[in-house]
Amino acid sequence: MSEGRVELPADFQEQLARLQQLQQTLQMIVAQKQQVELELADMDKALEELGKLSEDAQVYKSVGAIFVRKDKASVTKDLAERKELLNVRMSVLSKQEERTREKLKEIQQQIQSRLRQFQPSQSGG
Repeated sequence: MSEGRVELPADFQEQLARLQQLQQTLQMIVAQKQQVELELADMDKALEELGKLSEDAQVYKSVGAIFVRKDKASVTKDLAERKELLNVRMSVLSKQEERTREKLKEIQQQIQSRLRQFQPSQSGG
């Protein structure tokens, strides 16, 4: 006797696996977005501080384990370029997150619909 257990069809098990995969993907995307947000905040803060300095101020840039003296304009340019790249990355991640959430919602609905088919009838108990 099967003790009330229902063996799920292979294609349904694949849907469940896909759901788990999408959930993991979404978690990774959200984590990457948070990292980019932190880096963007750092860029904004650094650019703000550079803006307060005179043009001839001595500026040091971290290069690996050392600090190298650079001119303010060069450091400002590097930070602005990095910020632009981060903004592009954020845009890409946001689109990926949106698409993943849509797929996740779609597959959740499909799974819920199919689960209703597997539920034993509650009448005649």
